[in-house]
Amino acid sequence: MTWYRFFKSIIWVLMKVVARIRVEGRENIPESGPFLLIFNHQSFLDPLLAQSHIPHTVHSMTKSTQFAHPLFRWLVPRVGGFPVRRYRVDPQAVRTALRYLDEGKVVGVYPEGERSWDGVLQPFRRGTVRLLLKAGVPIVPCGLEGSFDVFPRWGAGVRRSHVTIRFGEPIHLGRHDDREERERLVPETEESLARVLRRLSGEPEEGFLGAGR
Repeated sequence: MTWYRFFKSIIWVLMKVVARIRVEGRENIPESGPFLLIFNHQSFLDPLLAQSHIPHTVHSMTKSTQFAHPLFRWLVPRVGGFPVRRYRVDPQAVRTALRYLDEGKVVGVYPEGERSWDGVLQPFRRGTVRLLLKAGVPIVPCGLEGSFDVFPRWGAGVRRSHVTIRFGEPIHLGRHDDREERERLVPETEESLARVLRRLSGEPEEGFLGAGR
């Protein structure tokens, strides 16, 4: 994907300007094959910070409202994004994610579904947890610590600060095609993955749990 590599190189330089970045756990990123990347979501800059330090092309779920503007409608697909409707179940986005994985590609997902208002990990969306259980591919957790300080959701501008990006060891949940089984596994899956993301992002591992819609 030529456009992806082009924009990735530009973003990599820009992110070095806005933040002092440290990356840990690169060895946990699989060299090949499909996998899911899950991130905590502290800032608008998170996908730029994280994906510019990942060697693969990452196809990330991107809120559908970004496709309303002609420029972003052209740009986002060229940097790997595909639309997902927030605050509701979006079967098309799930089918797209599974198709990419079947093709051996990497898919990026923010389980919270939106940026945190206070920098603390929020409850996961149930639809996202169901996707993780259905996909049957390795899940690589990525915790970002400090991006909230650089550009918080309520902020009016970027403030240069330290950001640490940590990749955890791949997690294997198995493939669960049975719907009732997936529903039963949602709470414990969210709890275990949330604990991992909290640790990787520098938060206490115990916190508010309970999947969203």
